[in-house]
Amino acid sequence: MSEKDKDKPDESKEIQKTLEDLFKRLGGITIPVGGASAFSEQRAAEGKGDAEPSKMQNSEEIFSFNYRPREIKAHLDRFVIRQDEAKKALSIAVCDHYNHAKYIKAYERDHGDLPAGFEYQKQNVIVVGPTGVGKTYLVKHIAELIGVPFVKADATKFSETGYVGGDVDDLVRDLVRKADGDVELAEYGIIYIDEIDKLASKGGNTIGRDVSGRGVQTTLLKLMEETEVALRNPMDMKGQMMAMMDMQSGRKPQKETINTRNILFIVSGAFSGLEKLISKRVQSSRIGFQVDAKEEVLDRELFRHVNTQDFIDFGFEAEFIGRLPVRVVCEKLEKKDFVNIMKYSEGSLLRQYEREFEAYGISAKFEDSAIEYVAELAEKENTGARALMTVLAAQLRDFKFELPGTSITELPVNRELMEHKSAVLEKYREEGTRIDMAKVRDEVEFFTKEFRAKHKVKISFSEEAIACLADISAEQGRSVLQICHDKFKDYQFGLKLVQRNTGLDTFELPKESTIDSDKYLSDLVVQSYDASKPADDNLSG
Repeated sequence: MSEKDKDKPDESKEIQKTLEDLFKRLGGITIPVGGASAFSEQRAAEGKGDAEPSKMQNSEEIFSFNYRPREIKAHLDRFVIRQDEAKKALSIAVCDHYNHAKYIKAYERDHGDLPAGFEYQKQNVIVVGPTGVGKTYLVKHIAELIGVPFVKADATKFSETGYVGGDVDDLVRDLVRKADGDVELAEYGIIYIDEIDKLASKGGNTIGRDVSGRGVQTTLLKLMEETEVALRNPMDMKGQMMAMMDMQSGRKPQKETINTRNILFIVSGAFSGLEKLISKRVQSSRIGFQVDAKEEVLDRELFRHVNTQDFIDFGFEAEFIGRLPVRVVCEKLEKKDFVNIMKYSEGSLLRQYEREFEAYGISAKFEDSAIEYVAELAEKENTGARALMTVLAAQLRDFKFELPGTSITELPVNRELMEHKSAVLEKYREEGTRIDMAKVRDEVEFFTKEFRAKHKVKISFSEEAIACLADISAEQGRSVLQICHDKFKDYQFGLKLVQRNTGLDTFELPKESTIDSDKYLSDLVVQSYDASKPADDNLSG
């Protein structure tokens, strides 16, 4: 190298420095040493916090898939009440899809390319059902069980080009992020798109609403079949500049595309108005001419009559619907379903409310009469399982506001409490100001036994000290046990010093110890050092 060349600045470092400054201005992202490849690894590491809370598999483990439809349905039964037909259809579709992926992988490994003429139609699913019946919950728990990345999105957020709204291809890229950067695992993920009915074109039927036009349907049907999606969004300046850095540095590029052949697509929507199309066609075919069709709910019985033309009349492209061969309906929830959701679902909202009251030191127990009442109100809301939160928030809001900070530690939640909220709340207000001395003594006794077992030091409290603890509990709205844990949490150290200096093996704590626990213990330790004999024989037991 000539002296002149040595004097030249390192162009690659200058370029990287320039790009770093640009990225900081664009979004506060720093390029790590190693350029874009290292950046990809960094982004994958950062994305781990967003991954599903499941035992995410690697790309090889997915080919040991050995679930049976009945096992998947049994798993879904733990979380979603009713919707048996939807569970069966989804379980079968998932098993068929991943067993097929497993077969293809094994064949390609053993024989190379697939034989000519080999075809398989993917088991993509369309789920029809009103809001709040468990559509998202079903798909989410399937993905968690299998251990594949899962992405959910609303169809209304996408546009054909990505200039307005989101880019449909970003759904596939999100799978890579959920797979912690494992592109091969992402190619076996699940994409769930809700509110798909909002993509219905006005040109087909006025029932539907044209959000992004036929372009989004066209883009989606390509994804649902098989296509290659660029790993970096061409409209993403950061991603493209990182690709340029890799090229400039001479690095061998990583895999640049994601194949969608083995990605399972599940779409859903309420399809309000589809029941009218079906019932009108069924009524017309039965009597030979058009009549006013009676209003019918899109339940399982009516859904048996749905066909592809109904979806086309609703406003979908025939090719788009053709990519969704598995069709299933989730039925509207009734009172008995809400009762079962609250009592038997592992994700029951009642457990959440019990934990929330417990945080305030209140044990809330829901009785059957309250559950029945909440179910009645939820059914009237007509928003599915989401209505449970609406109803419970309205019924228990005042109790959550008023009771924390009082001496109330138990709250039986029954129908009377909900039907007569004001009267019951007033009763608890009065009770909350009273001191239950029997309960105070029980908690003090529990603490002294716990202290002795843990620290091998015997303590007790004088009657004046117990009364003072009761007053503090009423004033602060905390249990006596909580107060003792706070005030005397480090007392074992000081008492053991006193024990060593004086030979005392039992300590009765007076009122002063509950008023200023630190000062009392400090004075006691000083006294034990100053005197060869305990200064206060009343401390001995």
